[in-house]
Amino acid sequence: MSSKGKRFRLSLATRWSALVGTLLAVGILIALALDHLLPGQPLAVLGICLVCVVPIALITIRSQIQPILSLFRALEGTVASYRDGDFSFSLHWGQNDELADLIGAHNALGEVLREQRLDLVQRELLLDTMVQNTPVAMLLVTELANRGEQAGLTVVYANLAARQLLSGGRKLEGHALNEVLQQAAPALIEALGRGGDGLFTAGDGEDEEVYHLARRNFSLNGRKHELLLLRQLTTELRRQEVQTWKKVIRVISHELNNSLAPLASLAHSGAELVRRGQTERLPQILETIGERTRHLESFILGYARFAKLPTPRIEAVPWDALVARLAGQVKFRLIGELPPEPARIDTAQMEQALLNLLKNAHESGSWPDHVELQIRRVQDVIRIDVLDRGSGMNDAVLTNALVPFYSTKRSGTGLGLALAREIAEAHGGRITLANREGGGLAVTMILPVGPGPA
Repeated sequence: MSSKGKRFRLSLATRWSALVGTLLAVGILIALALDHLLPGQPLAVLGICLVCVVPIALITIRSQIQPILSLFRALEGTVASYRDGDFSFSLHWGQNDELADLIGAHNALGEVLREQRLDLVQRELLLDTMVQNTPVAMLLVTELANRGEQAGLTVVYANLAARQLLSGGRKLEGHALNEVLQQAAPALIEALGRGGDGLFTAGDGEDEEVYHLARRNFSLNGRKHELLLLRQLTTELRRQEVQTWKKVIRVISHELNNSLAPLASLAHSGAELVRRGQTERLPQILETIGERTRHLESFILGYARFAKLPTPRIEAVPWDALVARLAGQVKFRLIGELPPEPARIDTAQMEQALLNLLKNAHESGSWPDHVELQIRRVQDVIRIDVLDRGSGMNDAVLTNALVPFYSTKRSGTGLGLALAREIAEAHGGRITLANREGGGLAVTMILPVGPGPA
């Protein structure tokens, strides 16, 4: 055992009992001495005894209590420091008694808190390093009570990617979200206004960038917060498109080989029958050749329609006429009133794009009565929303939905959404996707008011 462990232990009860016993003994001795010196005068003996014993007792008890009171004040100070997050203090008590056990437990608690605080600081540093260096733009927003109810959301945290994207690297914390978004792309503002997760495109031509917006709500310190995540998908989509085009080339090559080989065989058989003069089977052979040729033509045209989309022939078309043509081919419910001014579109292309979107809505698992179409003018654009109450899209499907030939259907071509996107962009517009609150998908086509690019 160490020297500290061998030290004699004297409990508080023993020490105080010894002190009280000593004071009593001193009082008795003084009383006996006075009684011997002043016989027959008990009151005088009692008075002198009290005058002698009480000051000694007070001085002795105060000397014993003073260190304990100092220790309690020190304990109060360290507890206040712990409450403020400072765990660097420790205490010492020279006696080997119950208070020494209390101080030992207190110091052990401080050591544990120091280690936990150091570990927490290291974890926060690691997390902050990871968050600051992630390519995903992260914005944490909330409503601050001291800003008033009309102040809207305020940014309480933004990583480097968010600062670069929205403010050229400047600090965003403390600024109102509406102020931050004044310099943002209109597509981002529109995506935030819709609510829920979504996919949108910003920029034009070679500068076009595709982003995925994710939103998560949670409570922090009793206050509602919203985390906005903006992930740039342009590079990923381009890489996915290259892989998809390779797959398309393999599919077309396979289909051509499967069709041309039988055609060559049938043509050879027909020539051989003509040479022999056996022409009775020629109609059947020619009919089979025609059927295979039509199948191959239909297959190739399906891809060529997307790959060689002609320049839109813009003309003025009443919206009610376009909606009536759509209603004759697919079931949907029209929401709201149509814009009074006619549409400036290529009728055939826009009809094909909206048919694709409406058919996708029916194939999403939505009830037919829940498939809705809304066409309205919002400021200087025409907004067309195709809404359903199907299963929506998970993040992986939402990311790749606009990639040509990407499909989650076993018999799907993956051209519906991609073709609608090409048509919208040929008209000078764009398409965005977003999951709806309560389930389902919202596909939004934004078109400029007036003719698209020639």
